[in-house]
Amino acid sequence: MISKDKQYVTRGGLEVRIYATDGLGEYPVHGAYWVHGNWVNTSWTLDGLYSSDLSSSKMDLVEVKPRHQRTVWINCYPGGNNDCSHNKLEDANRHAGPARIACIQVELDFAEGEGLK
Repeated sequence: MISKDKQYVTRGGLEVRIYATDGLGEYPVHGAYWVHGNWVNTSWTLDGLYSSDLSSSKMDLVEVKPRHQRTVWINCYPGGNNDCSHNKLEDANRHAGPARIACIQVELDFAEGEGLK
């Protein structure tokens, strides 16, 4: 269900503003999409569909999930056994086993919920 508290784009990638989710009729979600330097008013179903015939449209709403970034340090071991990540290099060094072959810094950038299907 579409919420004014979340961010959306169209399935085709256009920026979207949601004004209301409590309108009447088959298309109670009111908002606009940004195209060619202008906001264009339109409406969607409560499920974010542009057309109620249930076929996929480039104008359907898709939620934009928040992104997160962080740096981790991974102690690497032969064969990938017991590889383990840490938030600080100092922690990685403190918890390293004698068979460690590398300690690599990895920059993570991921969408909330990514890989949790």
